[in-house]
Amino acid sequence: MSVSYDKFNLKEVINASGRMTILGVSKVSESVLAAQRFGGEHFFEMSDLSEKTGAYLANLLAVEDVQIVSCASAGIVQAVAAVIGKGSLTHVYHPYSTTIKKKEIILPKGHNVDYGTSVELMIQQGGGQVIEAGYANMCSTEHLESCITENTAAILYVKSHHTVQKSMLSVEEAVAVAQKHEIPLIVDAAAEEDLFKYTKLGADLVIYSGAKAIEGPSAGMVIGKNPYIPWVRLQSKGIGRSMKIGKENILGFTQAVTDYLEHGSESGESMKHRLQPFVEELNHIDHLSATIVQDPAGREIYRASVKISDRSAHSVIQALKEKIQQSIHEIIKRIMVSLNLTYVRSIKKKCKKSLFACKKS
Repeated sequence: MSVSYDKFNLKEVINASGRMTILGVSKVSESVLAAQRFGGEHFFEMSDLSEKTGAYLANLLAVEDVQIVSCASAGIVQAVAAVIGKGSLTHVYHPYSTTIKKKEIILPKGHNVDYGTSVELMIQQGGGQVIEAGYANMCSTEHLESCITENTAAILYVKSHHTVQKSMLSVEEAVAVAQKHEIPLIVDAAAEEDLFKYTKLGADLVIYSGAKAIEGPSAGMVIGKNPYIPWVRLQSKGIGRSMKIGKENILGFTQAVTDYLEHGSESGESMKHRLQPFVEELNHIDHLSATIVQDPAGREIYRASVKISDRSAHSVIQALKEKIQQSIHEIIKRIMVSLNLTYVRSIKKKCKKSLFACKKS
């Protein structure tokens, strides 16, 4: 029997939430699948594959070097270990030695968030000690600078919709502080769509997810300057071993980046055009009021925001589910309980038709 939902008794998921880790993030293209298949059918010297694909991507991204990793979280861990160890094999083998003093990683407090796990835990896994700058609702350049000591190994800036957006210093300001004090700046840009922006601004290491904007397989990459990237690569002999990436996904991810740079991501106007008929139909359903809203982090991503009135969100969703399914489909939505909002980013056409059957007759 071939692979199917039925074979493993799985629920079929209609993704109405976007590229979410808990839903498997994204679907890959035929060209990416072909690259993965090539990887699966052939052998390589893995160190050679890692270096050569990194050099290939570095050329495409106009950076000094690239290291492909298993995911963006692995990128944080290995980038932190790299800036602390600075190429020392002793450190690679003993990253948690109590003799290591210069291991402080400064992080704006509003960036120390949980995205499925915590940023703090990833830093600690890399051997770093988190130093929070500023407050939960505010961090300035002065707050950042006040945390710098002789034991500071790096500054980490997290660019994400999970983080506090208001009253936080910008990436440009973080770059200025890092360069002034000659401290490496790591930018976690996991879900960001611009693969050039942060290195151009002066970040030393930038981390991207492979399966989000790029729509590749489970992977990630750390891009940036030397000697930092070779130091990241060196972690494969230490903590990176437990988070290694296979040849299939290295090649699939490399193809995904190539395709992404050639074709780009969907434009905001295209998203709005695609969402418009969906929003119009939703507005014909009792107790629902829909509008198109931009991503709160300022990214060029648009979603349908559905406001529920006179009834609870739970009761409306339950009614919709009963109409849509007599099968095992499951609608996944983000429900902002405090605002009584449901965000819908993408949904299959076949589900739209079922959903609109719920309209008042």
